Amino acid sequence: MATVEGLDGLSLARLADAVGMSKSGLFAHFGSKEELQLATIDTASAIFEELVIEPAAAEPAGLPRLRAYVARFLDHVEEAVFPGGCFFISAMGELDTHPGPARDRALGFSQRWVTLLAEQVAAAQQAGELDRSADPAQVAFELHAYMVLGNMQFVASADPAALEHVRRAVDARLKGLAA
Repeated sequence: MATVEGLDGLSLARLADAVGMSKSGLFAHFGSKEELQLATIDTASAIFEELVIEPAAAEPAGLPRLRAYVARFLDHVEEAVFPGGCFFISAMGELDTHPGPARDRALGFSQRWVTLLAEQVAAAQQAGELDRSADPAQVAFELHAYMVLGNMQFVASADPAALEHVRRAVDARLKGLAA
């Protein structure tokens, strides 16, 4: 619900209807809308960890893991794990100008994701796979930007070509950085 209607669109009443519980029963679990939002972010984090980060982390450090992160990210978008695309792209688009615990938690996870990308760029540089003069944070930012735009276009159009554009852009950027 949160990727389609936004975290602000979540309510205990709507969620209770969706899962077939009473509002009071759901309130006992969460206590407030903010707690519901935070629990939603935590659940999305766990799902992203399980489907994207953990399987990719099994790949060797450097380019193989970096490419696996991108591939797993695109798979989770294409498989509609969340109906509105990547949960964190949706959440950051909604919460970016709304300070508070929900934004902070979603932003923290998003920053961790970009940091994981940058770490693998740096590992690829250390392994001699990528040009050492490139700034890993900048490269990670660019790769993430491709993924964000691909996610947005795919969600809006359901056209797999949007994700193929991401794959080609990532390949071109990494080939341009080959050592």
